[in-house]
Amino acid sequence: MSAVWSAAPWERVAPQLAPVHEHLVRALRPAPGVRWLDVGTGTGAVATLAARAGADVTGIDLAPGLIETARKLAAAEGLEIRFETGDAEALPVEDASFDVVSSSMGLIFAPDHEAIARELARVTKPGGRIGFSAWTPDSGFFPVSRKYSPPLLPGQGDSDDWASRAHVERMLGDAFELDFEDGDATFTGESGEAMWQLLVTSAGPMKARSENLEPDELERFHREFVEFLEAHRTNGGISLPSAYVLVLGTRR
Repeated sequence: MSAVWSAAPWERVAPQLAPVHEHLVRALRPAPGVRWLDVGTGTGAVATLAARAGADVTGIDLAPGLIETARKLAAAEGLEIRFETGDAEALPVEDASFDVVSSSMGLIFAPDHEAIARELARVTKPGGRIGFSAWTPDSGFFPVSRKYSPPLLPGQGDSDDWASRAHVERMLGDAFELDFEDGDATFTGESGEAMWQLLVTSAGPMKARSENLEPDELERFHREFVEFLEAHRTNGGISLPSAYVLVLGTRR
Protein backbone atom coordinates (compact mmCIF):
# COMPACT_ATOMS: atom_id res chain seq x y z
CA MET A 1 0.00 0.00 0.00
CA SER A 2 2.95 2.30 0.60
CA ALA A 3 4.05 1.89 -3.03
CA VAL A 4 0.48 2.09 -4.35
CA TRP A 5 -0.26 5.42 -2.65
CA SER A 6 3.16 6.83 -3.53
CA ALA A 7 2.63 6.12 -7.22
CA ALA A 8 0.01 8.83 -7.89
CA PRO A 9 -0.35 12.59 -7.23
CA TRP A 10 -3.03 12.47 -4.51
CA GLU A 11 -2.88 16.26 -4.13
CA ARG A 12 -5.00 16.50 -7.29
CA VAL A 13 -7.82 14.52 -5.62
CA ALA A 14 -7.54 15.86 -2.06
CA PRO A 15 -9.60 19.03 -2.76
CA GLN A 16 -12.63 16.79 -3.37
CA LEU A 17 -12.44 15.88 0.32
CA ALA A 18 -12.25 19.48 1.54
CA PRO A 19 -15.66 19.32 3.31
CA VAL A 20 -14.43 16.31 5.31
CA HIS A 21 -11.14 17.99 6.21
CA GLU A 22 -12.86 21.19 7.30
CA HIS A 23 -15.51 19.35 9.34
CA LEU A 24 -12.85 17.27 11.11
CA VAL A 25 -10.58 20.19 11.96
CA ARG A 26 -13.49 22.38 13.07
CA ALA A 27 -14.72 19.64 15.42
CA LEU A 28 -11.25 19.20 16.96
CA ARG A 29 -10.72 22.95 17.54
CA PRO A 30 -7.05 23.62 16.73
CA ALA A 31 -5.34 26.37 18.70
CA PRO A 32 -1.82 27.67 19.30
CA GLY A 33 0.26 25.27 21.35
CA VAL A 34 -1.95 22.23 20.82
CA ARG A 35 0.15 19.15 19.99
CA TRP A 36 -1.62 17.61 17.01
CA LEU A 37 -0.95 14.31 15.22
CA ASP A 38 -2.51 13.66 11.81
CA VAL A 39 -2.48 9.95 10.92
CA GLY A 40 -2.68 8.94 7.27
CA THR A 41 -1.97 12.57 6.46
CA GLY A 42 -1.63 12.00 2.71
CA THR A 43 -0.43 15.24 1.15
CA GLY A 44 -1.17 17.14 4.35
CA ALA A 45 -4.59 18.75 3.90
CA VAL A 46 -5.74 18.30 7.52
CA ALA A 47 -2.28 18.99 8.92
CA THR A 48 -2.19 22.25 6.99
CA LEU A 49 -5.56 23.43 8.31
CA ALA A 50 -4.50 22.68 11.90
CA ALA A 51 -1.12 24.39 11.45
CA ARG A 52 -2.73 27.51 10.01
CA ALA A 53 -4.64 27.79 13.29
CA GLY A 54 -1.40 27.63 15.26
CA ALA A 55 -1.33 23.97 16.32
CA ASP A 56 2.03 22.18 16.66
CA VAL A 57 1.45 19.54 13.98
CA THR A 58 3.04 16.22 13.07
CA GLY A 59 1.75 14.34 10.02
CA ILE A 60 2.42 10.64 9.48
CA ASP A 61 1.68 8.52 6.43
CA LEU A 62 2.69 5.09 5.16
CA ALA A 63 3.54 6.44 1.68
CA PRO A 64 6.87 8.28 1.37
CA GLY A 65 5.79 9.77 -1.96
CA LEU A 66 2.85 11.53 -0.30
CA ILE A 67 5.01 12.69 2.60
CA GLU A 68 7.47 14.24 0.17
CA THR A 69 4.65 16.16 -1.51
CA ALA A 70 3.20 17.23 1.85
CA ARG A 71 6.57 18.69 2.86
CA LYS A 72 6.82 20.67 -0.37
CA LEU A 73 3.27 22.03 -0.07
CA ALA A 74 3.77 23.06 3.55
CA ALA A 75 7.11 24.72 2.77
CA ALA A 76 5.54 26.66 -0.10
CA GLU A 77 3.01 28.06 2.39
CA GLY A 78 5.65 28.80 5.02
CA LEU A 79 4.19 26.32 7.52
CA GLU A 80 6.37 24.40 9.97
CA ILE A 81 4.85 20.90 10.03
CA ARG A 82 6.79 17.73 10.81
CA PHE A 83 5.98 15.09 8.23
CA GLU A 84 7.23 11.55 8.78
CA THR A 85 6.79 8.18 7.13
CA GLY A 86 5.18 5.70 9.49
CA ASP A 87 2.57 3.00 9.99
CA ALA A 88 -0.74 3.80 11.69
CA GLU A 89 -0.60 0.38 13.35
CA ALA A 90 2.74 1.21 15.02
CA LEU A 91 3.06 4.98 15.22
CA PRO A 92 6.65 6.22 15.68
CA VAL A 93 5.74 8.57 18.55
CA GLU A 94 5.86 8.41 22.35
CA ASP A 95 3.03 7.40 24.67
CA ALA A 96 0.50 10.08 25.64
CA SER A 97 2.33 12.68 23.55
CA PHE A 98 -0.53 14.40 21.70
CA ASP A 99 -3.48 16.56 22.69
CA VAL A 100 -5.29 15.81 19.42
CA VAL A 101 -5.06 12.88 17.00
CA SER A 102 -6.87 13.18 13.65
CA SER A 103 -7.31 11.10 10.52
CA SER A 104 -9.32 11.92 7.42
CA MET A 105 -10.15 8.73 5.51
CA GLY A 106 -6.75 7.39 6.50
CA LEU A 107 -6.53 5.00 9.44
CA ILE A 108 -9.78 3.31 8.38
CA PHE A 109 -7.87 1.52 5.61
CA ALA A 110 -5.29 -0.06 7.92
CA PRO A 111 -5.94 -3.83 8.05
CA ASP A 112 -5.59 -4.40 11.82
CA HIS A 113 -8.39 -2.53 13.56
CA GLU A 114 -7.35 -3.64 17.04
CA ALA A 115 -3.84 -2.29 16.47
CA ILE A 116 -5.32 1.04 15.36
CA ALA A 117 -7.44 1.21 18.51
CA ARG A 118 -4.42 0.44 20.71
CA GLU A 119 -2.32 3.11 19.02
CA LEU A 120 -5.00 5.80 19.30
CA ALA A 121 -5.30 5.07 23.02
CA ARG A 122 -1.53 4.92 23.48
CA VAL A 123 -0.54 8.22 21.86
CA THR A 124 -3.43 10.40 23.11
CA LYS A 125 -2.98 12.21 26.42
CA PRO A 126 -5.58 11.71 29.18
CA GLY A 127 -8.29 14.23 28.37
CA GLY A 128 -6.97 14.52 24.81
CA ARG A 129 -9.20 14.22 21.78
CA ILE A 130 -9.35 12.06 18.67
CA GLY A 131 -11.31 12.53 15.49
CA PHE A 132 -11.47 10.53 12.29
CA SER A 133 -13.79 10.17 9.33
CA ALA A 134 -15.12 7.02 7.67
CA TRP A 135 -17.13 6.57 4.50
CA THR A 136 -20.50 4.90 4.90
CA PRO A 137 -20.65 1.60 2.98
CA ASP A 138 -22.62 2.74 -0.08
CA SER A 139 -21.51 6.36 -0.31
CA GLY A 140 -20.15 8.01 -3.42
CA PHE A 141 -19.03 5.74 -6.23
CA PHE A 142 -18.33 2.76 -3.95
CA PRO A 143 -21.35 0.76 -5.21
CA VAL A 144 -19.47 0.50 -8.52
CA SER A 145 -15.82 0.46 -7.44
CA ARG A 146 -16.42 -2.21 -4.78
CA LYS A 147 -17.45 -4.67 -7.51
CA TYR A 148 -13.95 -4.41 -8.97
CA SER A 149 -11.99 -4.37 -5.69
CA PRO A 150 -9.83 -7.30 -4.61
CA PRO A 151 -11.29 -9.39 -1.76
CA LEU A 152 -10.15 -8.75 1.78
CA LEU A 153 -7.18 -10.83 2.88
CA PRO A 154 -7.57 -13.24 5.82
CA GLY A 155 -7.63 -11.20 9.02
CA GLN A 156 -7.94 -7.88 7.19
CA GLY A 157 -10.49 -5.51 8.70
CA ASP A 158 -13.10 -3.88 6.47
CA SER A 159 -12.87 -0.07 6.29
CA ASP A 160 -16.68 0.05 6.14
CA ASP A 161 -16.82 -1.14 9.75
CA TRP A 162 -15.43 2.17 11.04
CA ALA A 163 -18.72 3.82 10.01
CA SER A 164 -20.58 1.47 12.37
CA ARG A 165 -21.24 2.92 15.81
CA ALA A 166 -21.26 -0.56 17.31
CA HIS A 167 -17.86 -1.44 15.84
CA VAL A 168 -16.31 1.84 16.98
CA GLU A 169 -17.69 1.35 20.49
CA ARG A 170 -16.17 -2.16 20.59
CA MET A 171 -12.80 -0.91 19.39
CA LEU A 172 -12.53 2.37 21.29
CA GLY A 173 -15.25 2.59 23.93
CA ASP A 174 -13.07 1.41 26.83
CA ALA A 175 -10.46 4.12 26.22
CA PHE A 176 -12.56 6.98 24.86
CA GLU A 177 -15.83 8.74 25.53
CA LEU A 178 -17.28 8.75 22.01
CA ASP A 179 -19.54 10.94 19.90
CA PHE A 180 -20.59 10.73 16.26
CA GLU A 181 -21.53 13.27 13.60
CA ASP A 182 -22.85 12.67 10.07
CA GLY A 183 -21.54 14.54 7.05
CA ASP A 184 -21.52 14.65 3.27
CA ALA A 185 -18.68 15.38 0.85
CA THR A 186 -20.25 15.83 -2.56
CA PHE A 187 -17.89 14.81 -5.37
CA THR A 188 -18.10 17.17 -8.31
CA GLY A 189 -16.75 17.28 -11.85
CA GLU A 190 -17.54 18.38 -15.35
CA SER A 191 -18.32 14.83 -16.49
CA GLY A 192 -18.20 11.22 -15.44
CA GLU A 193 -15.31 10.67 -17.84
CA ALA A 194 -13.32 13.56 -16.38
CA MET A 195 -13.80 12.20 -12.87
CA TRP A 196 -12.77 8.71 -13.98
CA GLN A 197 -9.59 10.10 -15.53
CA LEU A 198 -8.79 12.08 -12.38
CA LEU A 199 -9.12 9.04 -10.13
CA VAL A 200 -7.28 6.50 -12.28
CA THR A 201 -4.33 8.86 -12.70
CA SER A 202 -4.20 10.51 -9.25
CA ALA A 203 -5.65 8.14 -6.62
CA GLY A 204 -3.16 5.36 -5.94
CA PRO A 205 -5.60 2.49 -5.27
CA MET A 206 -7.79 3.35 -8.29
CA LYS A 207 -4.70 3.63 -10.47
CA ALA A 208 -3.40 0.25 -9.30
CA ARG A 209 -6.81 -1.37 -9.72
CA SER A 210 -7.21 -0.13 -13.28
CA GLU A 211 -3.70 -1.28 -14.19
CA ASN A 212 -4.27 -4.79 -12.83
CA LEU A 213 -7.64 -5.60 -14.36
CA GLU A 214 -7.91 -7.60 -17.55
CA PRO A 215 -8.79 -5.37 -20.56
CA ASP A 216 -12.41 -6.53 -20.83
CA GLU A 217 -12.97 -6.13 -17.08
CA LEU A 218 -11.37 -2.70 -17.12
CA GLU A 219 -13.67 -1.70 -19.99
CA ARG A 220 -16.73 -2.77 -17.97
CA PHE A 221 -15.49 -0.95 -14.87
CA HIS A 222 -14.83 2.20 -16.88
CA ARG A 223 -18.25 2.11 -18.54
CA GLU A 224 -20.18 1.38 -15.35
CA PHE A 225 -18.30 4.02 -13.40
CA VAL A 226 -18.93 6.77 -15.94
CA GLU A 227 -22.58 5.79 -16.37
CA PHE A 228 -23.08 5.82 -12.59
CA LEU A 229 -21.62 9.31 -12.28
CA GLU A 230 -23.54 10.63 -15.28
CA ALA A 231 -26.75 9.55 -13.52
CA HIS A 232 -25.87 12.27 -10.98
CA ARG A 233 -25.56 15.08 -13.52
CA THR A 234 -27.11 18.37 -12.47
CA ASN A 235 -26.66 21.99 -13.53
CA GLY A 236 -24.19 21.08 -16.25
CA GLY A 237 -21.92 18.89 -14.14
CA ILE A 238 -21.67 15.89 -11.84
CA SER A 239 -22.74 16.20 -8.21
CA LEU A 240 -22.42 12.90 -6.34
CA PRO A 241 -23.37 12.87 -2.62
CA SER A 242 -20.88 10.93 -0.50
CA ALA A 243 -21.95 10.31 3.09
CA TYR A 244 -19.49 9.82 5.91
CA VAL A 245 -19.37 9.50 9.69
CA LEU A 246 -17.15 11.64 11.88
CA VAL A 247 -16.01 9.78 15.00
CA LEU A 248 -14.95 11.97 17.92
CA GLY A 249 -13.54 10.81 21.23
CA THR A 250 -12.08 12.10 24.50
CA ARG A 251 -9.43 9.97 26.22
CA ARG A 252 -10.62 8.65 29.55
